[in-house]
Amino acid sequence: MASRVLLINTNRCATPDLVFPLGLSHLTASLRRAGHTTRWVDFSADGSSLPTILAEFDPDLVGVSVRNIDDVLIRKRETYYSQLADLIATVRQIHPCPVVLGGSGFSLFPERLLELTGADYGIQGEGEFALRELIAALQSGESPEGIAGLVFRRAGRVTANPPLAAALDVALEPADRPANLVQHYLARAGMLNVQTQRGCAHRCCYCTYPVIEGRGHRPRPPEVVAEEMVQMEAQGARYVFIVDSIFNSTPHHVTHVCDALIRREVKLHWGCFLRPQGLTSELMRLMVRAGLAHIEFGSDSFCDPVLDAYDKRLSFSDIHQANDLAHQHQIDSCHFLVCGGPGETEETLQTTFEHSRQLTGAVIMAMVGMRIYPGTTLHQRALREGRVTPDTDLLTPVYYLADGLEEARVFALLQGFARQSPNWVVGDASPAYTRLVERLRSRGVVGPLWSYFSMVQRLWSPQLAASAS
Repeated sequence: MASRVLLINTNRCATPDLVFPLGLSHLTASLRRAGHTTRWVDFSADGSSLPTILAEFDPDLVGVSVRNIDDVLIRKRETYYSQLADLIATVRQIHPCPVVLGGSGFSLFPERLLELTGADYGIQGEGEFALRELIAALQSGESPEGIAGLVFRRAGRVTANPPLAAALDVALEPADRPANLVQHYLARAGMLNVQTQRGCAHRCCYCTYPVIEGRGHRPRPPEVVAEEMVQMEAQGARYVFIVDSIFNSTPHHVTHVCDALIRREVKLHWGCFLRPQGLTSELMRLMVRAGLAHIEFGSDSFCDPVLDAYDKRLSFSDIHQANDLAHQHQIDSCHFLVCGGPGETEETLQTTFEHSRQLTGAVIMAMVGMRIYPGTTLHQRALREGRVTPDTDLLTPVYYLADGLEEARVFALLQGFARQSPNWVVGDASPAYTRLVERLRSRGVVGPLWSYFSMVQRLWSPQLAASAS
């Protein structure tokens, strides 16, 4: 029996860019296959219309997506979940029906958020199939308690079933991206997004991708990815970001996806996260032919002992080689650093500074402190070291700084070096960056804007570099 499902995107975070809610597109495609009807409310675009849509659409179930828990910025520590309880109360007041929480942020704290918000159910991990099964169980009156990934109450206690990492066979159609929201995100963010695989087999100590998506890389069919790129091009997109944890999980995966894009003659430019290891000139040439325009490297440090402590399983030599390949192929690239984590000292920071001078053409985006999330090896380390206890509420942001380091001192060192090196951007976005983003988007600039900001710092205003910190 068909149901009406209202899907709510609660994400309003627009730094560094507003992100199209791709997860809701995948849910919509899965529900459409099962004969259900969906409608979206996006809080970044039309959140004020929720009461009207609830009354008009008359949903049988409301799904609420929680993408981000907090801003992962040690100085601001802004959180995004405090309004969820009020949102759910509003839904129930206007149109009582089951409310289900999901999304990547929810999947990190499933029991805690279900308890805090009063939602009826939650789904941790992937929701495409679990939500369909939940709707079927509610329609038939059967117990949903055996559904993989379901979070529910049993005898007054919140219980969470382990999620199931399923095969990715859901293909999107243009209707799975509401046209009005496509135009909203193209105007505000300059891009849409696509996923070519889920999961991550790497072991970075702080990373939540394996917690949310599993530890194995599960690719989607390359022709499906290419078709979705063709659809987005027809919808007006000029730039797409690949949201995989890392796109280069294997050379075969990169080759198959790029070959499919070339066969379909996709004209879109695109960017992605790449692991700075195992890249070759041949692979880089292929990605460029397929439309690669920007690379974001998750390097984390330029000092080998720190890379070892972060469990990166790569070296600065790997990072240097990857950066040289990007530069040789005239691809804009940036490196994200997490400064102050396990193994960091003032001496290792100096090594990172000196090594950064060897990375020709790169932008360096440096953050301070490692956010501790449950289920990560960083959390296990923090427990062993007594920095947190099993009762510590990690929903409120907690950061790891190595012994002997203080937040203010690390910022001072980074800012001091950034004044000599304008390709460094330190900490959270400044008002200058926000104004620059607004101007560039209003002029139709697409893609990530970190390369523009670095250029402005180098050419126009030394003071702007300082204001970025």
